[in-house]
Amino acid sequence: MQNKGLIKFFAILFALVSIYQLSFTFVSNGVQNDAKAFAKGNQDKEIEYLNDIKNKKVFSMFGLVDYTYDEVVGKQINKGLDLEGGINVILQISVKDVLKGLSNNSKNAVFNKALEDAKVNQQGNQSYLDAFFVAFDAIKGDTKLASPDIFANKNLSDEINFKMSDDETKKVIRRKVDESVESAFGVLRKRIDKFGVTQPNIAKLGQTGRILVELPGAKDVDRIKKLLQSTAQLEFWETYKIDEVGGFLMAANDALKATEKNATSPEVKTVTNDSIKDMLANKANDSVASKKGSNPILDKFVGQGGGPILGIVSVKDTAKINSYLKRADIRSLLPADKRFAKFVWGKPTITKDEKTKADIETFELYALKGNKDDVAPLSGGVITDARDTFDQLGKPAVSMQMNGQGAKVWEQLTGNAFTTKGYIAIALDDVVYSAPGVSTGPIAGGRSEISGNFDVTETKDLANVLRAGKLPAAAEIVQSEVVGPSLGEKAIHAGFISSIVGFLLVCLWMVFYYGRAGWYANIALLVNLLFLFGILASLGAVLTLPGIAGIVLTLGTAVDANIIIYERAKEELREGKTLGDAVIASYGWKGAMRSIIDANVTHVLTGAILFIFGTGPIQGFATTLLIGIVTSLFTSIFIARIFIDKDIANNRSLTFTTPLTKNWFTGFHFDFIGVKKWTYLFSSVVVVVSLVSIFFLNGLDEGVDFVGGRTFQVKFEKAVEPTLVSEELSKEFGTAVEAKVFGDDDQLKLTTKYKIKEESANVDEEVNKKLYKVLGKYYTNTSYENFINSYDGKQLGVLQASKVGAAISADIKTNSFWAVIGAMLVVGLYLVISFRKWQYSLGAIAAVLHDVIFVLGLYSLLYKVMPFHMEMDQHFIAAILTVIGYSMNDTVIVFDRIREFLAGNVKGTFKEVVNASINTTLSRTLNTSLTMILVLLIMFIFGGESIRGFIFAMLVGIVVGTYSSLFIATPVLVDSMNKKDIKEIEERHHS
Repeated sequence: MQNKGLIKFFAILFALVSIYQLSFTFVSNGVQNDAKAFAKGNQDKEIEYLNDIKNKKVFSMFGLVDYTYDEVVGKQINKGLDLEGGINVILQISVKDVLKGLSNNSKNAVFNKALEDAKVNQQGNQSYLDAFFVAFDAIKGDTKLASPDIFANKNLSDEINFKMSDDETKKVIRRKVDESVESAFGVLRKRIDKFGVTQPNIAKLGQTGRILVELPGAKDVDRIKKLLQSTAQLEFWETYKIDEVGGFLMAANDALKATEKNATSPEVKTVTNDSIKDMLANKANDSVASKKGSNPILDKFVGQGGGPILGIVSVKDTAKINSYLKRADIRSLLPADKRFAKFVWGKPTITKDEKTKADIETFELYALKGNKDDVAPLSGGVITDARDTFDQLGKPAVSMQMNGQGAKVWEQLTGNAFTTKGYIAIALDDVVYSAPGVSTGPIAGGRSEISGNFDVTETKDLANVLRAGKLPAAAEIVQSEVVGPSLGEKAIHAGFISSIVGFLLVCLWMVFYYGRAGWYANIALLVNLLFLFGILASLGAVLTLPGIAGIVLTLGTAVDANIIIYERAKEELREGKTLGDAVIASYGWKGAMRSIIDANVTHVLTGAILFIFGTGPIQGFATTLLIGIVTSLFTSIFIARIFIDKDIANNRSLTFTTPLTKNWFTGFHFDFIGVKKWTYLFSSVVVVVSLVSIFFLNGLDEGVDFVGGRTFQVKFEKAVEPTLVSEELSKEFGTAVEAKVFGDDDQLKLTTKYKIKEESANVDEEVNKKLYKVLGKYYTNTSYENFINSYDGKQLGVLQASKVGAAISADIKTNSFWAVIGAMLVVGLYLVISFRKWQYSLGAIAAVLHDVIFVLGLYSLLYKVMPFHMEMDQHFIAAILTVIGYSMNDTVIVFDRIREFLAGNVKGTFKEVVNASINTTLSRTLNTSLTMILVLLIMFIFGGESIRGFIFAMLVGIVVGTYSSLFIATPVLVDSMNKKDIKEIEERHHS
């Protein structure tokens, strides 16, 4: 081996750099363990401990360089959500809202219809903006985007004028939308930085308008979702008092009696204006109202109003009240001077029902003094600072300071409210947080305060979002995942066990089969792991459970290059060459090297496609796989060679075998081509049965990644009956809820599509509360917070929750399809270039297509009966792509030997040469396959329930891939060769 000294130098240097990079991870883990020991399970104390030391020195590198905890954390390998626990969401910035804002809330009919059409017609990976442009072009007629009542308005006058063409306007709009997403990204980052979790991650996902937010270790689900989704649209409105709009409410109530089928129409006594408040406060009194059940609006008030509060309504009735107050016929009853009244709700509170005395969640109803432009007299843009504080009564509140312009308007508003004895509503995202009166005259200086029914956490969050600023548009959670800390600990344990056992078994097999050469391969494997983790640390990569699976899989593939080289060396030694000549021939381009390069290029191509099309944990899997391929090649080719060359220099005998395994997998003379009609028949039957099952019988168990929906992994105190739980939840949700045992009998996986198209945080919280309402009875003394966040020390409740919106599920499905198709086409194209004949590519693609259909068919046939989950999701697609890479890898090894034999002096017919090629590579094929199967079996047994279906797909794929490379790919290659080429080959090999 030339340049041996240089290779040793770089290997040692790389090892030292890897150890240096990994040292930060060890130090960081030590500090975090100290924080956990100090906090004793209290997350707030743990975060406080880490925040206190983040600027303190915790690590010194040989006394030369000191590092603070913050710097150490920045250089460590971060644990992903599935290992650390926490919350992961993908937010979709509403481009529709951005366009409305840019148009200055245009009332143009064509523009607004295009906005609606875009939402309906948006397809696949098409962005909403592109869909809007297509929709607008289809219906615009003579209307231009640069019309004065659309984008050529006063807000955009510096960039768009009415003379501009649509194409010119589109360029400006694209830029403005990108700026809005960038603005949203900045606002969210500020909010997250102030939230207090360790190692938060926020990233834009390409040009989709989507933003990924990862908060490892975060646990308060409802709080975080509200924090992220709040647009922080702060507004100050004057309000109507109850006696100003009470007459309208009564008129609306009377009008609805004729249209609501649940309301009767008895005679209603005349009510004077003086008794309006009495009517609303005590609607059951026969002196002022008809009997209970006859009042569609008033009967839904469960508490008395007063001042700016029109009444108090139970959460279950708010949607109905909203629908009434939005009806055109009902709004027409408003007096002319109040026709722009805006009805909104206050923040939720717990109220005691006056009749049942039970605690219920309620909302206060307000009427704001709106205007035709629906613009508040004063907005939150004037706020320069916000702080959580306490009011005069010692209750949590938020104080705000306005700029000079805001202070003037605030003085006018408060002065007017003082004169009229009115109230000013302080609303955030159309929710009234407080509506104070003004008793001391106009308030100068721009200082204001939001008080109300808050706790300290709420005021901290509210002050945080106000300081960070408002989002330029609504941010909808289109995908989310919540992982409880106990599940993360279990995943780490499962990953650690599977890694150690897999590593030891691979090492034992290599020593058992190859003797001393096996030890050299194992040393290379250890160095490979050091390099792999060193690179992960230097890249700041996030380690996930699929990532650990990728590392364990690397253990299996890492020895593949050594196996190819060792098997080739054994062949050279059997031909009578010396050890030195055999090693040189094995490592040469005409020996094992060409096969190794071709096989690993196909693997790299499928890994790259997996990285491009995958998201989150799948990218983690692809990252470790790709890095592992590179480090494996280096260590297998160079590190093991150093020890082999040392044996040669010392004249030490090295046979690459042991006495027991010396003749294993040798002397094969099986006629693989001769049995092709039987293998074709068997594979055809399998393919037909698989396709029939997929398309006509069982279909596939598509997970929420592909169809959208919500899933919850829930752990109970003892085993429960899934059917009963499913029935109870379905009744509560009003739609189907599927319940399956997930792992142990006391653990269920719940799936539902309830309100999946509604993205608000309120809906997510509603789903959580419905879940607790039904399942709470299965627990002893578990509160809602502990059930949802599963951090009461008992590791019970919702261990994991995920949501995938309909739009993003369609994208995932489309990406998955093209990832699989793209992998086959890209690798097929590479084989055409490498082998210079399309027949090789055809054989490889036929084998891979056979393998994919086989695995899909098996999942279709078995998903209803297997004791573990076999869902079609992103993890499954990762497994399919891995199978494609492995199958191609295996096929390329055989094809390389065929090419070598056809170019050499092997005698015989074309069929005999091909059979000889397969038989001479059989030892490598079986050895690598057995090693891979061994590793995957360990992962299947010890790797944990969450990746069992993923591993099973790879396990089946490896077995089928081995079969297809021998019995499908090569026969197809033979059958597709034209007779002229075969004749030339046979003439050359008989001469």
